[in-house]
Amino acid sequence: MHHKDYMKGLSILQKARALREALSDDFRDILVEGIYTESERIAGSVSHFEDGERKNWDIKIDRIVTHPLWGLPLMFLGLAVVFWVTIVGANYPSQFLATLLFSIGDYGARLFEWLHMPWWITGFIWHGVYKGLAWVTSVMLPPMMIFFPIFTILEDLGYLPRVAFNTDWLFKKVGAHGKQALTMTMGFGCNAAGVISARIIESPREKLIAILTNNFVPCNGRFPTLIMLGIVFFASTSPSSFSSIIAAGAVVGSVLVGIIFTLIVSWLLTKTILKGEASAFTLELPPYRRPSIMRVVYTSIIDRTIFVLRRAIIMAAPAGGAIWLMANIHIGNESLVKIVSDFLTPLGTAIGLDGVILLAYIIAIPANEIVVPTIIMGYLGVGAMTDLNSLSELRHLLVDQAGWTLLTASCLMLFAVLHNPCSTTILTIWKETRSRKWTLISAFMPLLIAFIVTFIVAQLWRLLQSGI
Repeated sequence: MHHKDYMKGLSILQKARALREALSDDFRDILVEGIYTESERIAGSVSHFEDGERKNWDIKIDRIVTHPLWGLPLMFLGLAVVFWVTIVGANYPSQFLATLLFSIGDYGARLFEWLHMPWWITGFIWHGVYKGLAWVTSVMLPPMMIFFPIFTILEDLGYLPRVAFNTDWLFKKVGAHGKQALTMTMGFGCNAAGVISARIIESPREKLIAILTNNFVPCNGRFPTLIMLGIVFFASTSPSSFSSIIAAGAVVGSVLVGIIFTLIVSWLLTKTILKGEASAFTLELPPYRRPSIMRVVYTSIIDRTIFVLRRAIIMAAPAGGAIWLMANIHIGNESLVKIVSDFLTPLGTAIGLDGVILLAYIIAIPANEIVVPTIIMGYLGVGAMTDLNSLSELRHLLVDQAGWTLLTASCLMLFAVLHNPCSTTILTIWKETRSRKWTLISAFMPLLIAFIVTFIVAQLWRLLQSGI
């Protein structure tokens, strides 16, 4: 290449760089909008429909569901309806399944006793490992059998891209990618699935942001705690006909908290350890389609429900055994559960909780589904997982015996949303990033945030109560 040609090329590159810097931030959006507007004009000028009055339902529906003013409220209303259907629909099957599985466990324990097996083998296998698995199965399976088919139907209909379209401006504001909304939606079923779905984001930086913040979306394993709090503390004071609606509203409120912290943490990451600007996101909304029944059944049950339940069961088995061991190993006159929970009580009190709740979350790292039964076992002081027969019994245990207040319920709801991911999600993050650094950050960053937020809420609550 001659020197003259080199200088000419360099001059062109410099002019191109200067022109690029002079462009406004929304230039790409304006360009894409212009291309599609012109394409629509050309298509309209060369196309002819015989009836002349053909209704384009896609455009009419999109004018409502992607409206700048109504799009987000309709999205949250739809989310509330999904949660309400899941709560109402899963309540009785979950109770039936729990009763059935716990009865099988009791018969199994009696069989071992009849065979004169040592008490600790009977207890560890049937009252520890098995009942831990029974709790996870009865709590997770019915909601997933409802939630995942609804999610898959919305996916088949073509609504999920509209969710990304509605929230793209929010993620752009915090320096993240619009597709992160889709990974968050997957996280409602399982955070591990949400982490895997981050593969749809091309930018490594923005993909990592989506992975690190997916934990703030309450997964299926956290719903039992959130639903229990919603019913026992928020819905119990209202007429029974409205209790499920209020419980669903409480769960949606916790989801909103998770979304807010997703945006805040995403913004902090883009300003600190993952600096950068949001990459361009052009989304062509697909046409609405009729859901395929076979695909809905296969995807929701085989690919999602069974996959997530299998991984949760694998992780929950050792946790159930650990709970039983701690409840049945005594030092002096006190069990390990009592000793450890008493040790954790000062820290728990500082953040509006108590030692039993913190111990439950430590034991439940493999599976969040066993948080509630571990708390119940800790308060009752029994050596095996147990199930309470009614919500009134549960409220009596938590409020009258354990001394829970509205502060306890509020801080626990915040902690349930913000705390560290389960071991399944942590393992998935390691497999996706192959980085110890990012895996450790993903595990401890949410936990630190949960402690800070609940500590601030607890201290402010107590200051207001004291009249200061």
